[in-house]
Amino acid sequence: MKAIPPLKASIFKVLFSILLILCITSCRKINPIENTLKNQAFAKNDREETEVFFFISTANVSKTIISKSQIAQQKSSDAIVQELSKRIEVQESQLLEAITTMATSKLIVITEINATHKRDLYNLIDANGYDFNSIYLNAMTDAICNQIELLEAISRETNDKEILELVLRFLPQQYRLLRETERIKRQNV
Repeated sequence: MKAIPPLKASIFKVLFSILLILCITSCRKINPIENTLKNQAFAKNDREETEVFFFISTANVSKTIISKSQIAQQKSSDAIVQELSKRIEVQESQLLEAITTMATSKLIVITEINATHKRDLYNLIDANGYDFNSIYLNAMTDAICNQIELLEAISRETNDKEILELVLRFLPQQYRLLRETERIKRQNV
């Protein structure tokens, strides 16, 4: 057999490489249905993003309220404030459990993304005596108001039956806790 001259060999290598590249790129273009299905699987719409934001925000607010209530149970000298903090902790634990269960069923992972509440916790830990009750009640009023706003906002923005049932179940209890917190705050002033 004759040996192929080096020039012809290099031309064959280049042509083979070009042919290989064309085949690979054409294979990617042949299957647009697969690419479309992949894009649809990972596409998000505004409703889903709103629900994810709701789950994460509500869970973070609940965790904050639970932490503050646990501190109040340990530090407050007022039996009324201690009792209120126990009821708030139980209520928030139930809400957090419901939120976590619902988020898990929707394949949403709740992690503590925003830890801005830590400053409030430190202020609460550093407070003493009468100032403690006032700081705690003000913090609870703000936190419960934030949670009520989240529940009301999601009820306007979603048509998800489970989320609406959750709102209907917990929103009246949140208003009740807010009224009671404000009543105790007025009594302590």
